[in-house]
Amino acid sequence: MSNRTEYSFHLSDFKNEDGLAAKDDFKGLDFSSQSESNLVTLFSDTLKEGMHGLCFSLYEDGQKPGDIISEEQVRRRMQIIAPYTKWVRSFSCTEGNEFIPKIARELGIKTLVGAWLGNDDEVNQKEIEGLIELANQGYVDIAAVGNEVMYRKDLSEEELLVFIEKVKVAIPKHIPVGYVDAYYEFTIKPRITEACDVILSNCYPFWEGCPSDYSLDHMKQMYHQALHAAQGKKVIITETGWPSHGESLKESHPSRTNALKYFLNTQHWSKHNNIDIFYFSSFDESWKTGPEGEVGAHWGIWDKNEKLKY
Repeated sequence: MSNRTEYSFHLSDFKNEDGLAAKDDFKGLDFSSQSESNLVTLFSDTLKEGMHGLCFSLYEDGQKPGDIISEEQVRRRMQIIAPYTKWVRSFSCTEGNEFIPKIARELGIKTLVGAWLGNDDEVNQKEIEGLIELANQGYVDIAAVGNEVMYRKDLSEEELLVFIEKVKVAIPKHIPVGYVDAYYEFTIKPRITEACDVILSNCYPFWEGCPSDYSLDHMKQMYHQALHAAQGKKVIITETGWPSHGESLKESHPSRTNALKYFLNTQHWSKHNNIDIFYFSSFDESWKTGPEGEVGAHWGIWDKNEKLKY
């Protein structure tokens, strides 16, 4: 990282033309006169101020979903991110993922705990039972029943609604229950939206081919579409991020600079408007090159060796 004493700039240097004072007019930081070294310094300052939430990357190089992950590995990675986040999000309740909320609780971090649902009913049942058990043991602050199941078409709406209701009746009433999917699914699946206590929305300008310069505006549009569908329910952005390396998608280009700018904009917008965001992701994970290509392995704030990338 850059030495902070080399630069004499402040957040005011990054204000948009309208400034940052008005509550609803944050249009993004002005990067036009800032070097990458300055961006890295602002990244360091922003990270030290802390984030609302981080998605937890479980797998080391050579590991993948289906492998059994040790408590020691989870603890090591959790201790790395603990100084920088108030919340952590997990994606599963089996195969070592169950250690994530338990260790987070030890470290004073709140938890959004997910049950991973797919097209294997035996696995689904184990995941749901794991989520219920963790919630009843006091390790869950928000329960997420499934992630992008409608997007993948792994289950029908009716099947997902049964799982949501099963969790609702089995865990303490004070724990909000929701479902995670792309922002637009809550518009086109109103029965699922109605069943959720909280709307858990994934917002990725990158995956829609958006140019980096317009990515914050596009992400805000995604959020507001989910907010409209929510009809007064709380909306949490459960995933958003930008890759630092890999293949481009239309006008979306992965790069170190674009990843830095996106992180900075989303974090400052989140704080400016008091919107909860779980940034994706904590660590680079090599296994994701399988489903997503090279770009899939480069979404982390830390690299695959657990070193800060910026």
